[in-house]
Amino acid sequence: MNLSTEIKNAVDKSILCWLATASLENEPNVSPKEVFSYYGTNSIIIANIASPQSVQNIKKNPKVCLSFIDILVQKGFQLKGDGIIIELKDPNFKEMHDILSKISGGIFPFITITKVNIKKVKPIIAPRYILFPDTTEQAQIKSAKDAYGL
Repeated sequence: MNLSTEIKNAVDKSILCWLATASLENEPNVSPKEVFSYYGTNSIIIANIASPQSVQNIKKNPKVCLSFIDILVQKGFQLKGDGIIIELKDPNFKEMHDILSKISGGIFPFITITKVNIKKVKPIIAPRYILFPDTTEQAQIKSAKDAYGL
């Protein structure tokens, strides 16, 4: 599954993504990730900054889901796929590390990266767009700013 320009633009606009993993015992874990980007045509990479449970789960059960939204427009995507842990010895580690370090300004140390090979994509959209079809993105932004006191 190739990531569309729309998905890549949404990744660029998002401040956090949420990565969901599960243990072999199907115990769920969801955690926010601050440093992430698209990579190649069908992958998302995430810096493993403080992610021991996510890393442990992915090593045992690679099925993951991640989601991200533009908090003002309140649109984004849910992506499902297989996660793998990229370590220093991987030939692509440096290239991925450079991409993620640029995003973080190099302030977060990390020695592993989660790479998610995307298999399914589903849009996320705030209920207001569905319940009130005349809702524009500009109106949604104003509503979100008012709600968040921005």
